[in-house]
Amino acid sequence: MRLSYPADVKIIQVPCTGRVDILHLLNAIEDGADGVYVAGCLEGECHYLAGNLKARKKVEYVKRTLTEIGIEPERVEMYNLSSAQGARFAEIANEMVEKIKGLGPTPVKSNTAA
Repeated sequence: MRLSYPADVKIIQVPCTGRVDILHLLNAIEDGADGVYVAGCLEGECHYLAGNLKARKKVEYVKRTLTEIGIEPERVEMYNLSSAQGARFAEIANEMVEKIKGLGPTPVKSNTAA
């Protein structure tokens, strides 16, 4: 089965979502990404024990930081799914793209273009 998701979704693979750093998420927004989401293992099923729980805390921190600087926190999300849920991954990608389209371009992009 061939799954499709929007071409404007850029996938960056890491061994574990616990390796995703707060700076990775913030730099993506600063560099002009309209939104970022982290797709990790199902809770309680992390191959590295608690990597996905650490990632969720980092995502929540970034959401609070975005709120404090006046950017919609919905631009950053965390989803949990298993590697067998390819169809769900494509569905999430489409949902996230639609959510971001509704929010419009990141305000950071317009500020950095000047």
